[in-house]
Amino acid sequence: MTEESKRQREFEARIDLVRERIKDSDDFKVHDEVFDRRVLMDLYALAKKGVIASLGGAVSTGKEANIFRAKGEDGTDLAVKIYRINTSNFKAMQDYLLGDPRFGSIKGTKRAVIAAWTRKEFRNLKRAGEVGVKVPTPLAMRENILVMEMVGDSENPAPQLRDVTLEPEDAQMAFEKIVEYVSLLYNRANLVHADLSEFNILYHNGEPVIIDMGQSVTLEHPMARSFLERDISNLARYFKKKYSIGSEEAIKERLRAGKVS
Repeated sequence: MTEESKRQREFEARIDLVRERIKDSDDFKVHDEVFDRRVLMDLYALAKKGVIASLGGAVSTGKEANIFRAKGEDGTDLAVKIYRINTSNFKAMQDYLLGDPRFGSIKGTKRAVIAAWTRKEFRNLKRAGEVGVKVPTPLAMRENILVMEMVGDSENPAPQLRDVTLEPEDAQMAFEKIVEYVSLLYNRANLVHADLSEFNILYHNGEPVIIDMGQSVTLEHPMARSFLERDISNLARYFKKKYSIGSEEAIKERLRAGKVS
């Protein structure tokens, strides 16, 4: 047996273990919806390139995508996000894509749209990281699969902001940091997150980390301003309700102060 065929069989065995774990979970239907033959082939292609050495169990499951633990060849903890072709909100994805000049010409099958969405998230994460926003570093993508650094580690992924209770001083620092990130996205990256809330922010090592940027749009999108207003409202609502701090005006003032001339 050649070294390559041996590696392929080993990776396929790891995939089979993941499939068995999913079969035994409450959401057993995810097995066939996520790991179809095409996804398995794309996962192997990523493994062959040295992006993924092994794949573990699920970190989170959802209607749009599932995230799995993985290891890189150097042992680093990775997160593998696989968008679900059959259950993703195809119409909503199209609406976010069509107004984005980078992806507005994308048409065709549901698979093609979701592949474009995956590329969009990869590019948005990269763009956000380049201007100083703390996000999971995107490492590779293929079709409907996005490979990123794991925020936290394979045993203890970082929690969502909504699931942590911060001391007053830490809450203030988190609020200010998130507002800074909104400003950097808007003023430096030319992006609006478009779905920012306590559900799409992780908290790790005393810092917020912005996630889920597939729907993020450039400022040219006709709904960009409306999406920004919604992001601001969500943040102000959450911090005001839970910690009695922050306001929409404070966030808008920070945006104005960080405006690129």
